[in-house]
Amino acid sequence: MDQIKAAITAVGSYVPEHVLTNAMLEEMVDTNDEWITTRTGIKERRILKDESKGTSFLGIKAAENLIEKANLDPKEIDLVLLATTTPDMPVASTAAYVASKIGATEAFSFDLQSACSGFLFGMSTASSYIESGRYKKILLIGADKMSSIIDYKDRSTCIIFGDGAGAVLFEPNEEGFGLQDEILRTDAIGRDFLKIDAGGSLMPASEETVKNKKHYVYQDGRTVFKFAVSNMADVSEKIMLRNNLEADDVDWLVAHQANKRIIDATSKRMNIDQEKVLMNIQRYGNTTSATLPLLLGDYEKQLKKGDNIIFAAFGGGFSWGSIYLKWAYDAK
Repeated sequence: MDQIKAAITAVGSYVPEHVLTNAMLEEMVDTNDEWITTRTGIKERRILKDESKGTSFLGIKAAENLIEKANLDPKEIDLVLLATTTPDMPVASTAAYVASKIGATEAFSFDLQSACSGFLFGMSTASSYIESGRYKKILLIGADKMSSIIDYKDRSTCIIFGDGAGAVLFEPNEEGFGLQDEILRTDAIGRDFLKIDAGGSLMPASEETVKNKKHYVYQDGRTVFKFAVSNMADVSEKIMLRNNLEADDVDWLVAHQANKRIIDATSKRMNIDQEKVLMNIQRYGNTTSATLPLLLGDYEKQLKKGDNIIFAAFGGGFSWGSIYLKWAYDAK
């Protein structure tokens, strides 16, 4: 029997209807369209306006989109993984709620948190479960309602983030398609540069933390940018070298959509032509755990069986990495 690989066999996605444009942000904070576009590449982002709905709503919608497209019986799903930075609640598993709501009643589930690298690390986790031979169908969702933790008076963060979700189905493959290799890294040097101070065990919620806006995302943009450019490009180049891949061998770069300049720096380091770089940051902004599967959802019809894809991400913590995957199907 050939070695079992973990292949992506279906994709689903969802973004909210409400569009927050750069022009609208000009009315909210001291910024302008040219400044945002030049520095980030973002023109608009999607926002889940309904305060009664959380990240689970986004994840459920993306999962339902995949289930419908793939004609999948949710009872066949063995595991639901939810990569998110914005769970519905601090304790109750958001993944468990999503699994129940989509009818995955035979699955176990859990949340996975590694900021913007969450979905990438989730790919590694799902792949390991598949390769073990114990599980046949794993649903990996990346979903974040970033608007719930953003201060829309802080121009350093409110221009960047949006809401959205994407999902992929991992299944065993004996043809050689699927996840081939990975380089994943973390370094706590980034702990103070991209964070939320309050709400955890170190600084529990209080009247004082709310008053001082300690529950919103804080980012030291220059430091994060410097580390992201260096590390995301570095691991992407290394995974190519380790697998004897030349630039012509790579069909697509699927990079975390945090900043267009970071994506450009990564593709330049890899010597990848721009037409091979999947990009939707201009429409969605940074949706954290959702950026990678949203790219797959938007470009699914262009992906061909056997395509070599390099995934790359960088997130708070710091966390970063790159995955080399062979695409397993032609979209219908």
